[in-house]
Amino acid sequence: MKFSEQWLREWVQPALATQALADQLSLAGLEVDDVSAVAGEFSGVVVAEIISAEQHPDADKLKLCQVSDGSETYQVVCGAANARAGLKTAFARVGANLPGDFRIKRAKLRGVESMGMLCAEDELGLSDDHAGIMELAVDAPVGADLRDYLNLNDSLIDVDLTPNRGDCLSIAGMAREVGVLNQVPVKPVTIEPVAAVIDDTFPVTLAAPDACPRYVGRVIRNINPGAETPLWMQEKLRRSGIRSIDPVVDVTNYILLELGQPMHAFDLQQLSDGITVRMAQAGETLVLLDETEVTLNPDTLLITDAKGPLAMAGIMGGDASGVTDKTRDIFLESAYFNPLSIVGRARNYGLHTDSSHRFERGVDWQLQRQAIERATALLLEIVGGEPGPVTEAVSETDLPVTPVVRLRDAKINAMLAMEMPSTTVEDILTRLGMTLSRKTEEAAWAVQVPSWRFDITLEVDLIEELARVYGYDNLPVRIPIAQLPLPPISEARVDLARVRRHLISRNYQEAITYSFIESGLSALFDPDTQPLALANPISAEMAVMRTTLWPGLIKAVQYNQNRQQSRIRLFETGQRFIPQGDTLVQENAIAGVITGGRDSEGWMAGKDKVDFFDIKGDVETLLALGGEADSFRFVAAQHPALHPGQSAKIERNGETLGYIGAMHPILLKKLDLNGPVYLFELKQDIVTAGRLPRYTPLSKFPEMRRDLSLLVDEHVSYDAIRDVVSSSAGDALKQVILFDLYQGQGIEAGRKSLALGLTWQHPSRTLTDEEINNSVSAVVVALTTHCGASLRD
Repeated sequence: MKFSEQWLREWVQPALATQALADQLSLAGLEVDDVSAVAGEFSGVVVAEIISAEQHPDADKLKLCQVSDGSETYQVVCGAANARAGLKTAFARVGANLPGDFRIKRAKLRGVESMGMLCAEDELGLSDDHAGIMELAVDAPVGADLRDYLNLNDSLIDVDLTPNRGDCLSIAGMAREVGVLNQVPVKPVTIEPVAAVIDDTFPVTLAAPDACPRYVGRVIRNINPGAETPLWMQEKLRRSGIRSIDPVVDVTNYILLELGQPMHAFDLQQLSDGITVRMAQAGETLVLLDETEVTLNPDTLLITDAKGPLAMAGIMGGDASGVTDKTRDIFLESAYFNPLSIVGRARNYGLHTDSSHRFERGVDWQLQRQAIERATALLLEIVGGEPGPVTEAVSETDLPVTPVVRLRDAKINAMLAMEMPSTTVEDILTRLGMTLSRKTEEAAWAVQVPSWRFDITLEVDLIEELARVYGYDNLPVRIPIAQLPLPPISEARVDLARVRRHLISRNYQEAITYSFIESGLSALFDPDTQPLALANPISAEMAVMRTTLWPGLIKAVQYNQNRQQSRIRLFETGQRFIPQGDTLVQENAIAGVITGGRDSEGWMAGKDKVDFFDIKGDVETLLALGGEADSFRFVAAQHPALHPGQSAKIERNGETLGYIGAMHPILLKKLDLNGPVYLFELKQDIVTAGRLPRYTPLSKFPEMRRDLSLLVDEHVSYDAIRDVVSSSAGDALKQVILFDLYQGQGIEAGRKSLALGLTWQHPSRTLTDEEINNSVSAVVVALTTHCGASLRD
């Protein structure tokens, strides 16, 4: 909302300078974007009349003008095409200063002396118009200072209003706010009913009363189409960013700016039978005032007559019924449209108008009759005419109802952290246009909200108004008092940041991918789970919630491989969303992917590709962060997204905690990836859980080691052998290591040779050979019994 400060001060006179007024508005929630001068800094420019304009003797595009300032005639060379005899314009005399510190001097143009300059609007900082010199009204006083004549010692204030403050999209609304903030009276314009001179009316039917519950109209005949908009109105419109068109349109725009009520005037001769306000029908079209033709949507509210659409209600009028320079009779309308019937409609057609901007936010539903009376008075003053009676079509049941809101003393004191006096509360709300009724027994007020405040429906809205008008900087500053005990931080947990740093130290990079994925991609990685579909997805590629982190990571791999990145190591921590019956389980997980070379490119680096044991080693170090690495097991298992022969599930105490393996070859082909690609995914809580560190003193007694070479079936895992050794070797067993694995010549088919190193150490004494030999014998017997092992010769 851009407006002239002088226009505002016609309504209200705060004792504030321009910048102080702008600051006050911003602090009150009406943010001022810009304060600028109406015109550039200039002096010595007067109103002058061109006495004659003849062709320059030596230049085709220049004119030799005789210009009078009322006391003297000057010869001026001018290149403007609109320079002509009888035109009153802006004349900068010799010695004048123009914007940009440009001083006017005597000059010779093509050998002819020029005693000044005829000015265009852009040369005076009035606008960007440079099509020709300024054209002033025929009654402009010759010799008058242009700044005084146009009242240019003014400022423009541009306020960026939030969508809930549609009541301030007018001078009346801004004046009301300024009056309240400064506790000064507001002097609105006097609006008296204009008596009808003729009995002519034009019938109106509300076929969509829920969208348009009130429509006020008036016929005015025999206006003067040759009349001109007065300068004061043109200037007020211009300073608000609206171009003067013709008196009738200018008056409707003026009412929009002054009172906040959008209006429209129809050429009465172009209307047929009567106005009907209805929704658009399929296939209807309308040529708008900007001469563009639109095909109307069924949800668009229209103003129509017997021949068809005349205007898009609350947005823009039609070209065929608009007022022209030949119009003698008009039908003036002022309507209330339900904001829900207008909001978004203009954008559907690529439009945004001053009317739609206001109707979308809400226009005072009791303002229409006042607006049409004010517009009638202005039109009669400017273009004359014979007004008919004001007619009103209204559906009372569809009009808004002003709410009554309960406002409690205790709630005010609690939210503002102060006891605001009752007199202050009543003064602020009354000046905001509200009606209060005190409920003494309840220590509260019943507050009737005015018709122009669509944004106030709750008690907190009223308290916000009190704080805003009272002044946020006047509210007390108090430090909240609360018991804030520090929560205990368990030393048995591994911080997630440490987990991230650990993976980064192993040459991974962290990725953050979308929680929304394509349904087809979800089916490839987790076909056994039906993901939760979004009701209103952003796109088809983001239609369901992910049940695993793998799809996002694989899309990142695909993106990088398509950009010639061959060695990729990524991890992600985030949530996966798993439907379980009627609930959605949101589970934190950590996942990773590797592909390409084992080492970064370098002159000492090898050329080997990563394999299953690379990613298994990374996962083992991740699980070791909690201090219980031996409690996890990698068990061969199949997963739909993993290679059947290179996949395993990760278990602890029989519970499956995640999966690891090579990506399935079919998926590699479908997603056009360069393989092999290896993946892991774990429950995040398992990785971050650990045991409390405890100090154990180092034993000062010697270690005893025995090596065993075993023959076992090839399907027997090392984990199973280690478990048997640990349970049968005694309490003094310190370490079991596998230092050799062999299959081949000398070993029976289907068997393998394992070489184990067993180390014993007692914390308080030296172990004897007999004790160690007994432990070894117990281990051999247990391995033979449980694993079918035998000692290798």
